[in-house]
Amino acid sequence: MQRIDLVLRKEDINVQTIPNKIAVVFDVLLATSTVASMLHSGAKEVFPVYYFEEALRIAAELDNDNYVLVGEDLGKPIEGFLYPFPVRLKEKVKGKTVIFSTTNGTVALKKASSAREVYAGSMLNQRALANYLVDKYDNEPILLVCSGSAGRFNLEDFFGAGSFLNALLDAGANRGLEWDLSDAALAALYFYKGNKENDKEVLQRTRIGKKLILEGYRDEVLYTLNQNACPVIPHLEGSTIRPAESILQE
Repeated sequence: MQRIDLVLRKEDINVQTIPNKIAVVFDVLLATSTVASMLHSGAKEVFPVYYFEEALRIAAELDNDNYVLVGEDLGKPIEGFLYPFPVRLKEKVKGKTVIFSTTNGTVALKKASSAREVYAGSMLNQRALANYLVDKYDNEPILLVCSGSAGRFNLEDFFGAGSFLNALLDAGANRGLEWDLSDAALAALYFYKGNKENDKEVLQRTRIGKKLILEGYRDEVLYTLNQNACPVIPHLEGSTIRPAESILQE
């Protein structure tokens, strides 16, 4: 029976136990949704970093024509960086290395990097990733990491993790797998199932959702709800995220 656990914030990651787990990180608004969208749009790779200063150090070592800087700092634009909106970045990242700095999502990916394997999850790529994990990992514990925001719980990450978990259970059921869900994982699943018909309302009423909408970016918020629109498998390999090759024949 395969164990699935969930943490509500990146700060809750247990550094002693995570090396034994397959980690899936969620920052629905917007970092992991943006990662999935960028890779699906043809980005070569994504460097997640802790701080934008680190992004600038990496950029100094690369050819200017081959990379783009993407990020935000405490929700605000960074001079010289493209803001991490998945829709607006589609035409700007093809063939490029993306150096990516955000306040929460890239930090969560880095914090989870000691896991056996790390993937970026979102509703945009949930089916492809769920099928991949079911096919690749037999009876290995999975940890869903909700990024949160500056130590606080974020409802959109919880909702997105529940949506992914629903896809994962469906993929497992097709193969006769059994699961052992922690209470936190079960809560996310039930929250998603109870609110999936009102997904737009859920995201638009979250703190970050309301902030983005007030700033005129409602389309970016709602885009993240497009389940399976970006069927890629973002896999952290060392310091970069690249699309893993699917082993599933759809």
